[in-house]
Amino acid sequence: MTAVRLPQGLPRRFPLRPAVRPALCLLPLALVLVVGVRHRSVLAEGFGHLESAEWPWLLAAAVATCLTWVAAAVTRQGAVVERLPARRLLAAQFAAGAANHLLPTGLGAGAVNLRFMTVCGVPLARSSAALALYMLAESIARIGLLVGLLIAFPGALRLGSLLPEGALGPLLLCVGVAACAAGAVLVLVRRLRTAVLSFLRTALAEARSVHSRPARALALWGGSLAFPLLQAAGLAAVGQALGLPVPPAHMVVAYLAATAAVALVPTPGGIGSVEAALVVALVAAGGPAAVATAVVLAYRIITVWLPLLPGALTLGALVRWKVI
Repeated sequence: MTAVRLPQGLPRRFPLRPAVRPALCLLPLALVLVVGVRHRSVLAEGFGHLESAEWPWLLAAAVATCLTWVAAAVTRQGAVVERLPARRLLAAQFAAGAANHLLPTGLGAGAVNLRFMTVCGVPLARSSAALALYMLAESIARIGLLVGLLIAFPGALRLGSLLPEGALGPLLLCVGVAACAAGAVLVLVRRLRTAVLSFLRTALAEARSVHSRPARALALWGGSLAFPLLQAAGLAAVGQALGLPVPPAHMVVAYLAATAAVALVPTPGGIGSVEAALVVALVAAGGPAAVATAVVLAYRIITVWLPLLPGALTLGALVRWKVI
């Protein structure tokens, strides 16, 4: 059989990669522009509230926001056995924060961190397991903090006001139907069941390896607890800056409850859904609606909108330098 010879001069590699990387560097900036234009009225109102706030408390909120990236980096390191480069890990968390506000339901941050770990030499299966372990630890820590604070401050929040009247039953029904459907798919589709079981085995092995090292376990769970507490502390600081008549501990409870309530809402970075839930939660904690709205808008300016552009620039730089 005669071998087929390719014409000379034909490139050995598909020449799309050099063109794709610069486009990926510019994509975060384009998304920031689109999101900013769509929410320009919210931005204008939020900056207006910042002008009348007490600046020391706003500075405290900004410091708490910066520390959340440190907490996220510590938690990410705690989820893997290998030692990750500290400065690049911190920069990746800052960039992941921007990506998280541009894509729905944490997909942006997950993609950035998954790519970062694989570039650092962690196999894809174990990187995925570490990502799942991080999300599980952060969720357990957030819910655990909420339950503990509700026990400590039973009158901090009227939980029924976080959901529309009569919505709890249909919501639980939808969750039950979704769980049953997922279970049926796993039982019926053998290839998917095999893949899921393989992933679970890898994830359990990774979790055992991490928890066999006290330093990694401390980083994982300590960072998971610190992350939501720092976020809530930022909200409490903004509340103090704008004179919201709600105790700081109650504002922390309101933040944890609101973020838990909107965890399944697939909006980029929770934009829109988080604001609404936070206002409702602060009102449920005893704050006037007008002041609660001002606090939430100012808080989201500090934690989302101000870091968004530098975070997008960092994301583009990390892509250009092949860190992710």
